[in-house]
Amino acid sequence: MPRQGRPPLLIAVLIGVGIVVAQALLVPLFAAPAANLGPRDLPVVVAGPAPAADAFAAQLAQREPGAFEISRAPDAAAADAILRDNAAYAAFVVGPTGPAVHTASGASPIVAQLVGQAAAGMNAPVTDVVPGSPDDPRGGGFAAGFLPLALTALAAGAALALLVRERRARFVGVLSFGVLAGLVGPLVLQTWLGVLSGDYLLNAAAVGLFATAVAGTVAGLGAALGRPGIALSMLVVFLVGNPLSAVSAAPELLPQPWGAIGQFLPIGAGGSLLRSTAFFDGAGGAGPAWVLGAYALVGLLLALVAGARPTPAESRVEAPADREAVAA
Repeated sequence: MPRQGRPPLLIAVLIGVGIVVAQALLVPLFAAPAANLGPRDLPVVVAGPAPAADAFAAQLAQREPGAFEISRAPDAAAADAILRDNAAYAAFVVGPTGPAVHTASGASPIVAQLVGQAAAGMNAPVTDVVPGSPDDPRGGGFAAGFLPLALTALAAGAALALLVRERRARFVGVLSFGVLAGLVGPLVLQTWLGVLSGDYLLNAAAVGLFATAVAGTVAGLGAALGRPGIALSMLVVFLVGNPLSAVSAAPELLPQPWGAIGQFLPIGAGGSLLRSTAFFDGAGGAGPAWVLGAYALVGLLLALVAGARPTPAESRVEAPADREAVAA
């Protein structure tokens, strides 16, 4: 007697309910960080002689409590060195004629714009010590160009998990994709579109590590858990990681602790590492590189060690033979 399944009408209603629930969760996840951008412990430097600089730092902290994480430097040269080390977003240099503002738009064009607006209110001159690409002054091309790198890495990992069952081939596939993506991605972004600066090989290494981390995570979890593993990796890497990545802004502009959490996910770490190699000669990129390296290592190990899973069609073919063997 055939087994009665759920009525088609009930299935259709449950699908609609489930998608609406997912929508209700995803909309605030994507919209809330963008709608609540603002400085939160944003690293800045106040430079200058002790009495005047200390007074300016106190005034800055009092004007916007909790907005800035203020460090001190003796003069403009020391402040600029901190900016070039990718350790702060801006510096307020206090001199005898008043304050001057130094920015590092390569770290975040949005932060540089916000600081520039504050400088206009103080009638302070602005100097961009670490500029971004001249062909992408607002950073929109960097953010828009980074998203396809993430999407193609996700697609590559899913394809390798679903279509390549042999372990070593899956492992080699992830590594091959990472190397090729690292060579081609910066070639397009830097030499064609002009949204990256810096050394091409250093940018290629950053993109290659990011691509390996994302594709390896998806392929590894897919090999270990099957389709649920692919869905889990997509959820963590993209649906959660993308809105928290701050690729187009800065982690300190997002509500906390979400901005900090995003830097421990591949897209956030990848964006920070590529900014580091493109505009700061790699300064400040050690932390993101370690994060991506951990994802890449775990993903590659899972892709190499996890056993091949039979497809549903193979399971249906093998099942009668198994029953005949048991009967015999």
